[in-house]
Amino acid sequence: MPRDPGWTPLHARVQRTLKERSLLPPQARSLVAVSGGQDSLCLMRLLLDLQPKWGWELAIAHCNHGWRSDSTANAEFIQQYAATWNLPFYCATAIDLPPTEAAARQWRYQVLAEMAEAQGYAIVVTGHTLSDRAETLLYNLLRGSGADGLQALTWQRPLTDTVQLVRPLLDIRRSETGEFCQNTNLTIWEDSTNQNLDYARNRIRQELIPYLQTHFNPQVEQALAQTAELLAADVAYLEEVVREVEGERGKGKGEREKPDPSTHPPIHPSTHPPLNRTELQEVPLAIQRRIVRRWLQEVLPTAPGFEQIEKVVKLIDAPNRSQSDPLPGGAIAQVEGDWIGLCHHGAL
Repeated sequence: MPRDPGWTPLHARVQRTLKERSLLPPQARSLVAVSGGQDSLCLMRLLLDLQPKWGWELAIAHCNHGWRSDSTANAEFIQQYAATWNLPFYCATAIDLPPTEAAARQWRYQVLAEMAEAQGYAIVVTGHTLSDRAETLLYNLLRGSGADGLQALTWQRPLTDTVQLVRPLLDIRRSETGEFCQNTNLTIWEDSTNQNLDYARNRIRQELIPYLQTHFNPQVEQALAQTAELLAADVAYLEEVVREVEGERGKGKGEREKPDPSTHPPIHPSTHPPLNRTELQEVPLAIQRRIVRRWLQEVLPTAPGFEQIEKVVKLIDAPNRSQSDPLPGGAIAQVEGDWIGLCHHGAL
């Protein structure tokens, strides 16, 4: 049975983090995602111990991917913890097995948001750690991500208009959550998929990080997590600049007229508003890329990659009637005067 560890340095650190970053307000109704591993059980126990000081309403949520033969037993194991701690328990089971890590992650966040909205919880809390943050930076770096991907694990972000995702353990190493569970006799559920080296994240965790620690920097996790934190501030600043630029486009000098059909043949009908090249020429490349990416996100069937964004960015200074190669879904970006619009490949 779990035992009461009393007030530990880990309690103090999490308490300080919650205050400094305003992650979990007093009396917040919070749904805690628990997989049964050491990170999520450590998180749950820490929040339970801090609950009297904050007055939170806590509940446990579990997402069963159905990947393993013991998935149902795993869910029942967590349900027993919820009963022991006298907490509400919610479980979602995947009907169609997510085929990839990315699909599974997307499914988890979707069902957690749906659970929270259905049950009236404003916050979803996950047990991501400093170690997860370091691994995510490496994973996205190897995939060619920009700053947004490298800082992807942030302290908090919106899941929906009414539900916030919060990660209070981003300055806690995985080794520390394991030690906490051992010291408090918290029995963890060993997930066999964590040992499967077919998954890229497992290879990063079990092979790449130890190699970097041995041959380059024993504190590589801390260094990578600090880089992610610095990038998070940079990304937040750039996004604020983009919002200001886009706000200017909707008023004052930014409110230029759309292309005149009498002087420019209209780009093949599209409900997607065009981009004003003159305005984009006035801002730095980093802002151009972000505005183009947002523009493409609204119409492409998949998230735009670097190559698709660059195809459109190059049109900002291109001659009239220039166009991009086909984008995902068949659309083509085309220049008409001061504007970049979208048309369908078959309409040219």
